[in-house]
Amino acid sequence: MSLASSSGPSVAAVSDGTGAGPREDLEAFLGLSREECVELLRQMIVARRFEEKAAEVYQTGKIGGFCHLYTGQEAVAVGAISPLRPDDYMITAYREHAQAIVRGITPNAVMAELYGRADGCSRGLGGSMHMFDASLNFMGGHGIVGSHLPLAIGAGYAIRYRGGDQVCLCFFGDSVVNIGAFHESVNMAARWKLPVIFLLENNQYGMGTDFRRVSAVKELKDRGRGYAGLTTLAVDGMDLLAMRRAVEEAIERAREEKTPSFIEARCFRYMGHSMADPTHGTYRTREEVEKWRSDDPILSFSRRLIEADRLTEEEYETLDREAIEVAEEAAAFADRSPFPDPEATYRYVYSDGYPDDVRRRDAWRKELR
Repeated sequence: MSLASSSGPSVAAVSDGTGAGPREDLEAFLGLSREECVELLRQMIVARRFEEKAAEVYQTGKIGGFCHLYTGQEAVAVGAISPLRPDDYMITAYREHAQAIVRGITPNAVMAELYGRADGCSRGLGGSMHMFDASLNFMGGHGIVGSHLPLAIGAGYAIRYRGGDQVCLCFFGDSVVNIGAFHESVNMAARWKLPVIFLLENNQYGMGTDFRRVSAVKELKDRGRGYAGLTTLAVDGMDLLAMRRAVEEAIERAREEKTPSFIEARCFRYMGHSMADPTHGTYRTREEVEKWRSDDPILSFSRRLIEADRLTEEEYETLDREAIEVAEEAAAFADRSPFPDPEATYRYVYSDGYPDDVRRRDAWRKELR
């Protein structure tokens, strides 16, 4: 992912000609230091390189089932998750590899989960769509469209019930705004003043359908305007700092006023809906994909840092090289990780053990081995 690649124009360092050293425009960078900005960039690059490696090993058959890549949406995850406190909650849908990594699950544990191995974050039982880590308050990816929004409401209610000041950040896709659970959830959050941030990642397509073909409301942010007490806005999801500013403000409202927010992040996925879906040529044109690629969130933020003397091209190349190494090590770790014990199939179905009578009903499965 060279800065001079076809994904974006070449970047050159810019000097202000004063000889006064690096420009430190703190307001332009939301008060973030140079080191903090570089760390945000690093997280985006790690997410991108991880997904590229996941695509590679999926094609070799090491990952089974569905695999939904996040490539192109990195600014949404990093911009939204980075302002959270460790005790805040987040919950998401099934395109969650990058979100899990940004929240703090190691790339090794995420890749092992993709491989279905015992060292995965869900012990190899969840796969691509069901990653969890309760120690990080990462309340999982969920495969059923919109099913997790009522769970986010539960987290928000628990926060209020316990008298805490945490927030719950809830990611979901554009198709969710057309189902009942969305309206039921935002209505309850607004009525009960729950500290939930509803973050719609509008990547323009619900599977293979342009969202404008199925939504009577073309401005999806307007879906939230019918609920008093719900702050509603749209933001450029390809702009890391715009994302971070919007979520920081939503977090402040949730902590101080105990009010929810609905943010439409307008972004684009560079890959297909899943690995089984072509990048373009069916419902998307090559030109549309390339147009969005010209606004690559990683390259645009890198250029911005370089122009502000907060990053050099050499430092960028180092970050990229290290991210590739992280992805390669994650795949090697997953290869080394053992498969789960077959008994694990039963281990987590019931909190107090698997009932013997139910186990006996499944005895026939052993005959198939």
